[in-house]
Parts: sequence; structure tokens; C-alpha cells
Amino acid sequence: MSKNLLLEIGTEEMPANIMSGVVDQLKALAASQFEAHRIAAENITIYATPRRLAVLVKDAADRQPDEEVKKRGPSVKAAFDADGNPTRAAQGFARGQHIDPSELVKEGEYTWAHVVHAGKKVEDVLPELFLSLITGLNFTRSMRWADEEAHFIRPVRWIVALCDKEIIPMEFAHVKSGNVSRGHRFLCKEPVVISDPLSYKETMRHAFVIVDQDERREMIRTGLLAVADKLGGHVWHNADLLEEINYLVEYPTPLYGRIDDEFLKLPVPAVVTPMRDHQRYYPVRNEDGSLMPYFLTVRNGGTKALENVQHGNEKVLRARLDDAKFFFENDRKKTLEGHRDDLTRINYQEGMGDMRDKADRLQKLTEAIGKDWGFTAEKAADADRAAFLSKSDLATGMVTEFTELQGEMGKEYALLDGEKPEVAQAIFEQYMPRFAGDILPQQEIGRALSLADKLDNLAATFLRGLIPTGSQDPFALRRQTIGAVNILTDGKIHWDIRRGIEAALALLPGDEETKKTVLSQIEDFFRQRIKAIMLDEGIAYDIIDAVLAGPVDDIYALFLKARSMAESHLKDEAELRQAVTRLANITKGKTGGKVDPSLFTEDVEKKLQNAFEAVSAKALPLFASYEYGKALPALKELTAPINDYLDNVMVMVDDEAVKNNRISQLLATLALFNTWGDFSKLV
Repeated sequence: MSKNLLLEIGTEEMPANIMSGVVDQLKALAASQFEAHRIAAENITIYATPRRLAVLVKDAADRQPDEEVKKRGPSVKAAFDADGNPTRAAQGFARGQHIDPSELVKEGEYTWAHVVHAGKKVEDVLPELFLSLITGLNFTRSMRWADEEAHFIRPVRWIVALCDKEIIPMEFAHVKSGNVSRGHRFLCKEPVVISDPLSYKETMRHAFVIVDQDERREMIRTGLLAVADKLGGHVWHNADLLEEINYLVEYPTPLYGRIDDEFLKLPVPAVVTPMRDHQRYYPVRNEDGSLMPYFLTVRNGGTKALENVQHGNEKVLRARLDDAKFFFENDRKKTLEGHRDDLTRINYQEGMGDMRDKADRLQKLTEAIGKDWGFTAEKAADADRAAFLSKSDLATGMVTEFTELQGEMGKEYALLDGEKPEVAQAIFEQYMPRFAGDILPQQEIGRALSLADKLDNLAATFLRGLIPTGSQDPFALRRQTIGAVNILTDGKIHWDIRRGIEAALALLPGDEETKKTVLSQIEDFFRQRIKAIMLDEGIAYDIIDAVLAGPVDDIYALFLKARSMAESHLKDEAELRQAVTRLANITKGKTGGKVDPSLFTEDVEKKLQNAFEAVSAKALPLFASYEYGKALPALKELTAPINDYLDNVMVMVDDEAVKNNRISQLLATLALFNTWGDFSKLV
């Protein structure tokens, strides 16, 4: 007979920004712990609000299955004497397994005990299992409260533990389990009795708690849409904000407030950022995208005295926007260029100058990138101007107060100063992508400036020896490196990233030997990030190893090589791969030079050279146009000549000239394949 189970962990309010991850973690932990405790449970649901985490299991097995265990005992010689009687060794082993010595089984040279452990009832397993769900959760930061040794993300105030209607006795941090939960902090003052697990969701609803986070999220979304529609506008949606609000409330009620018209004269980011990022309000837009004089928010409660809540939120936002207006008006006393000199007051990194020094370096780096990318004179001038102004908004009051607006206010101030739209947009795009899933720069000078900024950050930080280790990455270098990779692949830009790293290092203080080491370190750092991105794309690890065996140079080309290997099914070409592996093995650690056909003494040498030249004529133009997969039929033509050569020619002969010529010929042939990747890495 199946059982329905419930564990609810009641706490003080938990941080909203971690809750999505906690839900996923608890789901996986519950599945693994039920399996580890041998309780069949297919239907596991996780519920979460700011004050509770709950695990609801429907139709769990009512007991563990019996478990048959086979354990090896002493050897037959040690277990029985000459008359076949069990020795003390056999008796001791049998006693430890709770069986009679006569039940020992002889198999081969050893004795064995076959023991059947009767499965326990689920009620007897649950105290330990439920406790493991509490203690098994990992948080980046946990709390200890009072004199407790136990720790959790927030102090635990109550525990509900049920198997059908039966309370499962357990204890954590001196909190004993029961069937009593708590409702909404303000709307339900009475204790809430949970009669059985299946009634949990509806019981809590009557206590003004929507425990299902998916239901609660949809209530918020549809409620906001309804309020915005009533106002004749559209919600300026933000998925992260919706998720955060979802874990700030237990009983959501959307409402709106008014924005004073004077604040709508500010640049849109100056209004939206204080509203959305600081107060967690939603902007409302007209059909044309312009801001309406309204904001939307969500109350953790019902509709009672909603006007008071509206006025309170309006008052708070008015104070925030008053600050924004003050900073904006004060900033506009100078142009964006006028703020540039103030960058000398802002340190960049220790020993690496101030932010104006960084802006100067970005000018030079962007210029170098523009030359490599073939910028026109006009585009080069725009890129230089964008780099010149790139960090100026960091010295403004608006960005000092609202740091999230870096780049955005630079763009707005640049436009107000009459700078070209392309220049203003590049100032904004330099920080992209700002977070996982963010948009990438879409114009060339924005891409160039963004890459210059990221390479300067990498070079400066690595030169200081602050290389990310483990989970420690205070300068977000992993994110910036992934951003640089994505900029190049999204823009389909063929460019040797090492040129950019070398240029960035050349502009920073330090000796040449150290910079050579750092160049190698940064290249390897890119290699690790590229590998992770390719794995996320579903590319096989050996294909990734094959294309990353050489230097990390043209990143976009590396992705094209890896994708072409997968799409052309290169791994299925066993004979070709084996031939190339033979080439790699015989030339390992050797260097070559120019091939001299006059030193050929065998017909197979001439045949390989002829085949090599014919295949090169077909393959190299395809490689040059990055059509690697299309070169495969031509490369396969070398399989037989390579094998004939290696089967019939002695490479390591006494004649040094002939030997070196043969090594050079094989290395040249191998280099043709290595243009695509190291085939020997494929498995």
C-alpha cells in the first residue's frame, strides 16, 4: 500500500536570489536520498516560498524491499578443520552475520554468507531520510543561531513531517517535528494544522500562502499584465525580476503607482534602474516603447488598504528619483568629455594606473584591433572617440550612485552631447555581455571596444598574479573571457586573439619574461573556456581536444573546425585516422625542413609527394575558406600513400640527408592534417 509523505522546513525569510537554485538542489537531493534509502518514490514535488521549503511525495512505497547481501568470509581451509567442523574463525564470521555456521556456503576457495535483510517500513526510515534532506542542502553562506551547532541558510522555526496522517518524529536544531505549520506572517496569526500531505497545498492557500512557486509566478505575471492593460500600457518584463519577486512574497497582489511627470524627462535608464533594480518595480510602456507615468509592484498580502500601499511605494520611488534627478542635473553641468579628467581620482588596479590610464590604453588597443579588422578611416575615428570617452561616465554622480548604469549613462550623456549614435552605442556595448544570457555587441566598433576592455582586464589581472582558482573569481575573468569568445563567434570574426593579448600586455608595466609567461597563461585560460563552451554545444570531448591541441589563435575558426569534424563524421574514418596517427608517432619530437625531391630513393616517396601536392591543391583552398569538412574526401586520398610509405620505407637510415628529408616529408604531410586538428586525439 503506497504512502503520501510531506516534509516542510519553516524558516525566517530566505534570500530571494538563491531560491531557484535551492529548489533544483532539493529536488535532486530528494531523489537521491529516497533511492539511497531504498524507498521507491516516483512523484516528488518541491514547493518553496520565502519562509518554507517543502517536499511532497505522492504514492511512495510503504516499505523497503528485502535486500539480499552476499559477503565473503574466511577461506575454506581456515573455516573448517580436518573433520569438517567450523573453526573459531568460521563461527565468529557467522555470528557477525547473524547466521548459524552451518549456513555458510563454500564457493571456490572461500566461504560465503547469504543474508537477507528484511526491508523496513517507510515510517521507520523517514526520520533519518527527512533529516538528510535538511542537512544535505549546501548554501554558499549558512547561519548558526543562538548556541546551536546545527546550521542552515536561515534559522529553522518549525518542521512538519508526515506519513499520511502520522507524524514522523524527528528533530533538527532543537526544533521537533509535528503537523503544525504557519501561514502568512500578517494575514494568518493562528497555527495551521496539516491533516495529511495531499491537503497541504490547499490548507496553506486558506492560510494565505501559495506554496507552489510555479503557480505563484503565474499569478504575479498575469496580475501584472491585467493591471498594465487596465492602465492602457504594457509591462516592461524582466525574467530575473519576476523570479526575485516570486521568492519575496507568499500571497501576491499586483498594484500600480504613479510617477511624477518631471521624472519622465530624465533619460530612460535613469528612471528604470532605480525603479527596477533598487525598488523591484516594473516600468510600464506605451505602444511606441516610451515610458508611461506608472510603475507596477507586487504586495505580499491581499487587497485590504491597497491605496495606502500604493501611496507608500510612490513616496519611496519619488525619493529615489529625486536623487537621480539631482545627480543627472549636476552631471550635465559638464560634457561627458569634461568628466574624463575626473577619472584620475578612480584607481583601476594596484600598480596598473587609474581609470584615465585605462581609457588611454583602450584607445591604443581599439586602434590595433581596428587595423587588424580593416576598419575604414571613418570607423577607426569613431572607435577612437568611443574608446576615448569609454570610462568617462564612471566619474559622474549618476554612475557613482547607481553603478549598474555604467555604459548606459555614458551612452545617454554622449547622445545629449551630440556624439555620433555609433560612438554612443559603442560606449554602452563595451560592457557586454554583462551577465550570462545577456545580449552581445552588435556593431563592429562596439565589439572592438568590448574586446579591448576585456583583454586589458585579463592582462592586468594576470600580471598581478590574480589568476582565478576554484570558485574564486573576484574580477569575473571567466565571464569576461566567455564574453570575448562569444563576441568573436557571434560576429563570425576571424582574428588571432594572441595578437590582442600581446598588444594588451605591451601597454602594461612589467618585464618581457613575465609577459611571455602571462601570455601563455591567458591563452590556456581561453582554451579552458572554449572547451567548456564546446562541451555545452554537445561537441565530443575528443574532437575538442583535437582542435585545441595547437595554439589558441583564430577562435571562430576553432569552432568551425570542431563543428565540421562532428558534422562530417570524421571519427568514422578509421583507416585515415590510423594512418595519421602513424605519422604522428614516427615524427614525434622531431623537426624538419624543406623537402628535397632529389633525395628520394624509393618510388613510394615520390608517390606520397605527388599525392601530397595533389591533395594540398584541393584541401588548402578549402581550409583557407574555413570549409574544413569539404576537404575530407581529398584527405582520404592520402591514406594509401601514407601506409605504403610507412610499410616500405626505412625512415631512420644512416644517411643523415636522406633521413632528414624523409622526416621533413612526413612532417609536411602531417601538417596538412594538423591544419584541421590533431587526428590522433580522436577516439
